[in-house]
Amino acid sequence: MKFDELDARMRVYETAHDHCVLPGIYMVARLDGRGFTRLTKEVYKFEAPYDEKFRDYMVETVEHLMNVGLYVIYAYTQSDEISLLFDLEESTFNRKLRKLNSVLAGEASGKLSLLLGGIACFDCRICQLPNLEDVAVYFRWRHEDAHRNALNSHAYWCLRREGNSARQATKMLDKVSFAQKNELLFQREINFNDIPNWQKRGVGLYWEKYQKTGVNPLTGEQVQTTRKRIRRDMELPMKDEYSRFVRELVGTRGPSFEFLA
Repeated sequence: MKFDELDARMRVYETAHDHCVLPGIYMVARLDGRGFTRLTKEVYKFEAPYDEKFRDYMVETVEHLMNVGLYVIYAYTQSDEISLLFDLEESTFNRKLRKLNSVLAGEASGKLSLLLGGIACFDCRICQLPNLEDVAVYFRWRHEDAHRNALNSHAYWCLRREGNSARQATKMLDKVSFAQKNELLFQREINFNDIPNWQKRGVGLYWEKYQKTGVNPLTGEQVQTTRKRIRRDMELPMKDEYSRFVRELVGTRGPSFEFLA
């Protein structure tokens, strides 16, 4: 049997279940770390509940994903997760889900592994959102999750530092309200409002233009050129203001936004 015949016969088994995201649908890739509780607390022993070095590793991983050839309008990271919003007209891999999921998970895993000096693994799934309002709701959901996680984590690790086991601390916080967790922290002289915003709200990353001064090699005159760079935003707004921020950011980063090299 010739190769072309073999290829035609077997390729169908590989592609029979290919699914592509329809045009006009917003794509958000959500990546989650696999086994990151053990990775960060036992293998590498990062500071609990939050560690600036691990935060920076996650941010660097996000920046890597924003530079792998896919136009990411907005990226968001909190804890061990990453969300990437793609331009509405992004068509790399013909918008095939299996390709997007596998490539993004591989790129993220590889980058963080290099930063750690050991193996780290992400999974990935694509959320298909029909309109801008649902995009804003998605990121509001992850934003609120960051706030909830921060309160739970600080309360939990306060109890752990007092000598309680993981099981005891978890049981002590079972069915405890947000107000009660705030009070638990306050009694230990921790004001949740004073905790750094990146812990409570996550970190947003997006492209911005800036003017760079250069020199014309022919005339020696100074010239202004427009460049792009990634902005790390660790002071994201809250609630309705955050939803408005996402809507406005997406609205100004459509196809008309020059994706400068």
